Amino acid sequence: MAAITIKDMSITYNKGKTFVLDHLNLEIKDGEFCVFLGPSGCGKSTAMYSIAGLLEPYDGEICFGDTLMTQMEKGKKKTFIPPQERNIAMVFQEYALYPNMTVRENMGFSLKTKKVPKDEIDKLVMEQAEKLELTELLDRRIAQLSGGQRQRVALGRALVRSPQVFLLDEPLGNLDAKLRDQVRYELKKIQKELNVTTVYVTHDQTEAMTMADHIVLLSGGHIMQEGTPNDLYEHPANEFVAGFLGTPQINIFRCDVKEENGNLILDAGSFRLTAPGSVTESLKPYVGKKVDLGIRPSDFEMAQEGVNAIPAHVDSIEPLGDAYLIYVRVGEKVVVFKYAGETAPTEKELLLAPNMAKLHLFDPQTEKRINN
Repeated sequence: MAAITIKDMSITYNKGKTFVLDHLNLEIKDGEFCVFLGPSGCGKSTAMYSIAGLLEPYDGEICFGDTLMTQMEKGKKKTFIPPQERNIAMVFQEYALYPNMTVRENMGFSLKTKKVPKDEIDKLVMEQAEKLELTELLDRRIAQLSGGQRQRVALGRALVRSPQVFLLDEPLGNLDAKLRDQVRYELKKIQKELNVTTVYVTHDQTEAMTMADHIVLLSGGHIMQEGTPNDLYEHPANEFVAGFLGTPQINIFRCDVKEENGNLILDAGSFRLTAPGSVTESLKPYVGKKVDLGIRPSDFEMAQEGVNAIPAHVDSIEPLGDAYLIYVRVGEKVVVFKYAGETAPTEKELLLAPNMAKLHLFDPQTEKRINN
């Protein structure tokens, strides 16, 4: 297996005038499951294709372990190892299986082209077929398989090669919700068993949060934040990260910061919160200015009269089975509150209390996080 190191990698399609990726720096540890996450057009698939050798960067380096795979300097190629020599395996959203071959033949095809002995091919195919629950399907043709079965064949075809790097570009996109959950679990389990360095591209935050050891969240060709799923969810570096991760989205309020009787007050107009001591030092430079306050839907509770209670008018309620999404109006703003009670509240007027230990504060100009 191999760690992946990317240094100052830039990619452009018009000779340096517009960059799809701009000075990307990244380290992916050996055996890590790294997810490239972000909206369409952010550069996540472009970064993966560069790692695979399918794209030549305009500038920068890519290393697998201590081996230099790519070295470019402003459009000039210094080192470039072609894809077939990088010992990688890729799986795409479109499976690209051979319909005239059986499952067994599809899974072993790449080994056959490398002149691997037949006994060895049969052994490797059988090992992966057992892990992916494909043993009974080995002699079926691809046309006889469901979408989920075809996806598992595509994964198995990649895994039989024992690659040093495994690259997956939205591989679950064509599966229905139930099957996506099943294959997601199987894929993560297999990755851990094989301990293969894996890069996974998706725009689905649920896939990223449940599968990743390391999330790289991109936007506009830049890394917005990287770290563990909990790092990004609990301590978003900016408003983009806070808004991208979490379902439903985080609630953002523009607040005036005031000092009254030795306390710092977050005044949103429709409600006022007394800032807890944990954020006082971060807020002091903003007295007399504005900040953006983020509160996640799950960080509200029903409240009684008292300090830090937010008056809210119920607009609509959506049952989730184990909880309710309650859409309320706070002043002129629609706010989402995730309520875990057994029955939905019947009152139209509520008081909500935010978890004061989980406030997210951002600078309105830079959108960067203020509090630790």
